[in-house]
Amino acid sequence: MEMGLQHKTVLVTGSTKGIGRAIAEAFAKEGADVIINGRRAETVQAVVDDLAAAYPATTPIAAPFDVSDEAATAALFKLVPTVDILVNNMGIFAPMAYADIDDATWERFFKINVLAGNRLARHYLPAMLANDFGRIIFIASEEAVMPSGEMPQYSMTKSMNLSLAKSLSKLTVGSHVTVNTVMPGSTLTEGVQHMINEMYAESDLPKDQWEHDFMINHRPLSQIQRLIRPSEIGRLVVFVASPFASSFSGEALRADGGLVPTIF
Repeated sequence: MEMGLQHKTVLVTGSTKGIGRAIAEAFAKEGADVIINGRRAETVQAVVDDLAAAYPATTPIAAPFDVSDEAATAALFKLVPTVDILVNNMGIFAPMAYADIDDATWERFFKINVLAGNRLARHYLPAMLANDFGRIIFIASEEAVMPSGEMPQYSMTKSMNLSLAKSLSKLTVGSHVTVNTVMPGSTLTEGVQHMINEMYAESDLPKDQWEHDFMINHRPLSQIQRLIRPSEIGRLVVFVASPFASSFSGEALRADGGLVPTIF
């Protein structure tokens, strides 16, 4: 299906691997000009080169900036003053016991997972409104609405993403600008694969059964009983960014494989 995104300028933060890269690739497939973001210049450039080779009709751009740093983000704004679509994907997570989380850790998660995306939205939203077109999409998690207790410092920030997106959507009333949140469930990113490899390193279970065993024993509420693939999230984000999703605004869209057991 043609999504009407040819040559739209799309900034995807944290797009050198995992869900972020899958989102970037999904936009490139639709002919969008994707701005690849990450902290390491060589890693960012490698992704840009891959996309340029795979999708020669597009113009990917390297943006090697730490968007959690205010000065680095200012440099990004000079390089890319406006975008059509902003995907706030960059974030960190780590299982931690509540008693072990000090104030510095709470502040670090808030700075990276909330303030960075807010800073980008604050900069890019006015031009979107002036042009009467734009999309801002926050990538949250099912932890936003169903905290597991395994990482409260992360769950807090993902809930904040939902609240922020809803608040920003109120500023777009009557326009063709939308602000939404997508909440992936457990997804087979490089980090999750590494975690599973470590969990089952000493297991006698065949490797091709690790994922299923993990889902049964650690994510039993999942209806699909498998890890979501990053490309599945990428396709959903592209749809939400497209003109075909013009009725979605202020929405918290779940892509969790049925992991959240409630209707709403």
